[in-house]
Amino acid sequence: MGEDRTLLDEQAVRRALTRISHEIIEKNKGVEECVLVGIKTRGIYIANRIAANIERIEGNAVPVGEADITLYRDDLTYRSGEGEPELRGTDIPVDIKDKKIILVDDVLYTGRTVRAAMDAVMDLGRPAHIQLAVLIDRGHRELPVRPDYVGKNIPTSKEEIIAVQLQETDRFDEVTIKSKSS
Repeated sequence: MGEDRTLLDEQAVRRALTRISHEIIEKNKGVEECVLVGIKTRGIYIANRIAANIERIEGNAVPVGEADITLYRDDLTYRSGEGEPELRGTDIPVDIKDKKIILVDDVLYTGRTVRAAMDAVMDLGRPAHIQLAVLIDRGHRELPVRPDYVGKNIPTSKEEIIAVQLQETDRFDEVTIKSKSS
């Protein structure tokens, strides 16, 4: 692998998530009827942080759920060498009918993960809206997916890798980019 270059440090990650939190409140005219759904794995941690920010700002708690997209992936046949998929389940603590669902993920790339998450959510009911919040939008969409809330747009080549480290899993917050080496 090539050398890592830091794109967001701990403060920049915190600022981006604070900004996204404010934008969610503003766009939805408050947070009534909103439900944050983090896409496993890092999306859940980001959703929890956004929910905590919103509660501090608005004084109202926002329900947070998690979406496991394992069975909804369109590349399971390509990944068959990895053994059986580990199912962790989609868990949303409230009825989503007529709610404003905000899917949350760390990096938006091709759009396939988001499509799978939408399928997982739709299997549980029919929300009023589905919105998308991502920490990083790196481009290269293969599906017509556009985020409503973006921490940072980072144009990349397909030869680069974006890595998101979060306190909850990695003991520090940082977003780095590196080139794939030959």
